[in-house]
Amino acid sequence: MTSRIWSLILTSVLLTSCSEPNAEKGNTIRLLYWQAPTILNPHLAWGAKDFEASRISYEPLASFNQDGKLVLFLGAEIPTIENAGLAKDGKSVTWKLKRGIKWSDGKPFTAADVVFTYKYISNPAVAATTSGIYKDVQSVEAINDYTVKINFRAPNPAWSLPFIGAEGLILPFHIFEKYNGANAREAPANRLTVGTGAYQVVQFRPGDIVIYEPNPLFRSADKVKFQRLEIKGGGDAATAARAVLQTTSADYAWNLQVEAKVLKQLESTGKGKLNNVFGSFVERIMFNQTDPKKGSSVQFPHPFFSDKIVRQAFSYAIDRETIAKQLFGDIARPVANVLTAPEIYNSPNTTYEFNVKKAAALLDEAGWFDTNGNGIRDKNGVEMNVLFQTSANPVRQKIQEIAKQGLTSIGVKVDLKSIDPSIFFSGDPNNPDTTSRFQADMQLFSDNNNNPDPSISMKSWTCSEIAQKENNWSKNNFSRYCNPEYDKLWQQSTTELNLARRRQLFIQMNDILVKDAVVLPLVTRARVIATSNNLSGVEFTPWDANTWNIHDWQKK
Repeated sequence: MTSRIWSLILTSVLLTSCSEPNAEKGNTIRLLYWQAPTILNPHLAWGAKDFEASRISYEPLASFNQDGKLVLFLGAEIPTIENAGLAKDGKSVTWKLKRGIKWSDGKPFTAADVVFTYKYISNPAVAATTSGIYKDVQSVEAINDYTVKINFRAPNPAWSLPFIGAEGLILPFHIFEKYNGANAREAPANRLTVGTGAYQVVQFRPGDIVIYEPNPLFRSADKVKFQRLEIKGGGDAATAARAVLQTTSADYAWNLQVEAKVLKQLESTGKGKLNNVFGSFVERIMFNQTDPKKGSSVQFPHPFFSDKIVRQAFSYAIDRETIAKQLFGDIARPVANVLTAPEIYNSPNTTYEFNVKKAAALLDEAGWFDTNGNGIRDKNGVEMNVLFQTSANPVRQKIQEIAKQGLTSIGVKVDLKSIDPSIFFSGDPNNPDTTSRFQADMQLFSDNNNNPDPSISMKSWTCSEIAQKENNWSKNNFSRYCNPEYDKLWQQSTTELNLARRRQLFIQMNDILVKDAVVLPLVTRARVIATSNNLSGVEFTPWDANTWNIHDWQKK
């Protein structure tokens, strides 16, 4: 869809919205997401856009602010050893819950909801996308209606993962109890939420728009300032930026992957501002360890990416500095590491280099030469052709072009493919064009650890997390990389209570990924969000959805 058509549709939607009840200009807030939400259940979500939309209705026990400190939501106090919330042996954590909280349908929130949410997430038939966070949980028990105890399988330093942040949102037992199984995606509440948050969904068209109104039973209902909240999806990031910074037809625009010079020009109008949220996002290229022509099955290794020397050659051939400077400006920097934040985990042991001569020499060493004179290297009858896919986005298409230029110079044929973001990040097991199916040789996107504790993010490279047909492509190891040495380090990190030793384990894991060129980190970048000058109370954190404190937002 072109930007012009999208703009016409957006204008039509906004004009229609203004004619509806409770849509007075001062009482309506409009949020633009160029990747449209497709489901409003955070534990069945694929991609940030679904978590963002779900976070408006659902809440966790607590979350981390921009300084990495826990902020309470449904929890009554932060567990510590001093208040007996944290067990000295690291094998359990006990949370006290706020009293008097009600779901938006009037039912009370109790420990039973927390217990049920764990059972729901850990049920294999549900196929929850957040299940990895709860793998180390042995059980969750209600001590009483307002106290819940989380028991771990072993001493666990990552006690602050379960029920924290956007992936720890708690579901109502009485709403989802009949959908705790293979029928999980049939629950009506996946579309019309019943939450404890500031707003409740009144209309949802997947892939298009979500409309919210205030939750009258929210514990701080007097703080909720908007009579109507809209998330409008689709279009592209540049059009969304213009709607906030230039035409002022929207109040907020999400994840603006737009060239830095374009954003600066739009911001110069003075009608809105750009918010740069620096965290752990790393734009990276992933190499498929399996043959995409044979269904990306672990039974069929990739014809050349299964060779570390080839992967290292590709790493030398791609110019990170140019990508950072030309496309991102001051909101990104080139990196060698996959794990970059918090800073204590940023390895000092790695480097990156753009050197096409070294790249070509490595391919020679691996036995890939142009034997038939067509300009493309080959070996044993296999041509070094790669299909390189990513989401449809102007910045990512330019990253593809820069990468293609470097690879072509060393005798690699590169075909580029861009996929609609709503498909690419959907996780639809029946669609071959998703990140999890990865039916290409290389793919580009950004990812991050959603918690200051990086254990779940780093688990994505373990053998047990390989996404494949047998698990309905529901795991997070899209590259299908498997290294017993890496797995051993990760397993050690799950029980290591000494923070200094645990830090070194994560750094060692990062170094394996980088030195083996399993993944090619390009730049660490800020999330860029545009907000209207009239919008106040907005606070962003790299450790939760941007909508985490939506109850504080208001117009001046």
